[in-house]
Formats: sequence, C-alpha cells, structure tokens
Amino acid sequence: MSNVRLIARLDIKGQNLIKGIRFEGLRVLGDPQQVARRYYENGIDELIYIDTVASLYGRNCLYDIVEYSTNNIFIPFTVGGGLCSVNDVKKVLRAGAEKVAINTAAVRRPELIDEISKIFGSQCLVLSVQAKRRNNKSWEAFIENGREPTGLSVVEWVQKGEEMGAGEILLTSVDQDGTLNGFDVELIDAVVENVTIPVIACGGAGSPEDIIELVKKTNVDAVAMASLLHYNYFSIDEIRNDMSNHDIEVRSIENILYENTP
Repeated sequence: MSNVRLIARLDIKGQNLIKGIRFEGLRVLGDPQQVARRYYENGIDELIYIDTVASLYGRNCLYDIVEYSTNNIFIPFTVGGGLCSVNDVKKVLRAGAEKVAINTAAVRRPELIDEISKIFGSQCLVLSVQAKRRNNKSWEAFIENGREPTGLSVVEWVQKGEEMGAGEILLTSVDQDGTLNGFDVELIDAVVENVTIPVIACGGAGSPEDIIELVKKTNVDAVAMASLLHYNYFSIDEIRNDMSNHDIEVRSIENILYENTP
C-alpha cells in the first residue's frame, strides 16, 4: 500500500477558521494562519483551504492566507471556493497554491474543468464533490457549501470530471461532516472504484481507528480531517503512529519537515 496522505482541511469565512456539523451551525475557531502553521509544524502532509462563502458572494477572499502560506508553510496546499474562471485559477496558482479545488463553478459549467486542465495541467485541478446519500447505493452531488442539490449522481459526476481533466477528487460526505462518527465508507469505495485518479476522503473522521478502517476497506489515496484536529481530539503524531502500527505506510514527521524546509 502506498503512502496515505494526511491532510488538514481549513474552512474559512472572512478572516476566521470555522467548522460546523453537516455544513451548518458554524463555529468560529480562530485564526486560520496560526492553525495552518501549527499543523505544518506538527507534520501534516498537505493543507486544503476552502472559502465557504466565496461562491455565494462571487469572490475568493483567501489571497492573504495564500500569501502567508507561500512564505511560511512549505508543504503543498490547495485553495478552493469561488474560483469561476481560468483567470481566477491563474491568480491563485501564481500566488503560490499547488492546486485549486472547484465545485459550484464546475457543476454550472463543466467545460471549466477542461479549460483549467489544458492550460495548467490536470495535476493542479481538484474536483470538489459534496455528497448526500439518497438511498443505500446512491448519492447526489450538492453545491453552494452543501445547500443546493444538483440532481447529479456522485458516481457519474466524478467519472465525467475525470474524463474532462480533473486530476484528483476531494470527496466530502455532507451527512458525516463534523459528526466525528466515521466516514461513509460505501460512498468513498463507490467513488474510488469508478475513477482512476486519486481520491481524498473527507467528512466524519473522529479517531485514528476511523481512518484505519477506511484505508483498510478502500483504496483511498488521502484523508482530509477538520474537527478531529481543530478540537485537539488527537494529534497528527498520534494518528500517524496508529496508522503505522496497523501496517499503513505514512511519511515520518521528520521527513516531511526536512523535505519541505527551504
């Protein structure tokens, strides 16, 4: 089994790190720059920043944290929220982001996936998918931070996204988000088995055991965590050690800091 990447997801509104349950009841948790720096120093593999209200207001307000991260955090990071055009993507990548994540804009105009991948390469394009379970084996894709249904089957949508040039999938279970009750393993497995590009699983991690179960049962490439880290339930080191003890390959903290310190 190849290394499973551990990713911290930071949902941001204005200047604040926020977190809710199933994308509702959002709580302010502090300064995202300070939190991001702490996760970097503690050995996280990657970061994902999502501007949660960008699509609603038609703009992305994460340029300050992108600039901060470029100068202070030396691991890959992805930026999403409100990126609606090739020009938006160009600005974020030029500011220092390694990847961009798109959801609402891609659903409304799927050609954007093709345009971005042809200009910047599929390796920098993450298709963000917010999934809600409809029955035992079916999930619907949502946009606008989980508020608006699309009528799209999640499995069919990720397949189309890959065909059009997406290089990675960020798959978030809206039902499990912030609950700390574990992942929707069926959802993640259904997506992983129907695409060939990497899948980042997000939504529901409450313990290292949840992550270990997911990795053992699916071929997921990465796990994104939010509440589990934000509320200090477990440290990155504890998660990494527990995974290693279950024969799951993870990078050592020392290697991450050594490889990424200029």
